[in-house]
Amino acid sequence: MNKPTLTALFAAAAMCCGMAQAANFSKSVYDGAKDDIKKTYKVDKDACDKLSGNAKDICEEEAKGREKVALAQLEYNYTGSSKDEAKLMEARYEARYEVAKERCDDRSGDAKDVCNREAKTAYEKSKADLKMNKKVAEAVDDAEEARVKADYKLASEKCGTLAGDAKDVCMNSAKARYSQR
Repeated sequence: MNKPTLTALFAAAAMCCGMAQAANFSKSVYDGAKDDIKKTYKVDKDACDKLSGNAKDICEEEAKGREKVALAQLEYNYTGSSKDEAKLMEARYEARYEVAKERCDDRSGDAKDVCNREAKTAYEKSKADLKMNKKVAEAVDDAEEARVKADYKLASEKCGTLAGDAKDVCMNSAKARYSQR
C-alpha cells in the first residue's frame, strides 16, 4: 500500500468534508492532488495484476471508477460549480454501473441477463434522478424568484402610500431587501 502524501490527505479531507466553495485551495495544491489521484490509480491498478480472470477485471474497473470519481470530486471541490457537481454525480453512477456489469460476468445464462438488466436499471434510475433533481432545483429557483417579485411589489405598493423622504427610504429599503434595482 502506498503512503499518502500531504496533498492526497488534503484532497481526501476536502472530498469527505464536501468543500464546495470555489478555489478552496491553490492551483498548485489542486495539481498536486490530481497527480496523487493518478498515482493512486496506478498503484490500485498494479495491485489488480495479482488477480486473474473476472476478479482482475472487476478490480481494474473499481480502480478506474475510484479514479474518475476522485478526479470529479477534486474538480467540484476546486470550482464549487453546479456543473461540476453534476459531473461528480454522473461519475459516481457510471462507476457503479461499470463495476456492476463486470460483476455480472461471473454469472451465466438467465442469471447473467437479469444481473445486467438490474445494473442497467440502477444506472438509468440514477440518471433520471440526476435529471429530476436538476429540474426540481430549477423549479424551486423560479418559484423563489416569483415569490421575491411578489413581495417586492407588495412592499413598493405600501411605500406608495408614504410621501417625501419616508417614501424614498421605504423604496430603497424594499429594493435592498428584495434585491431589486
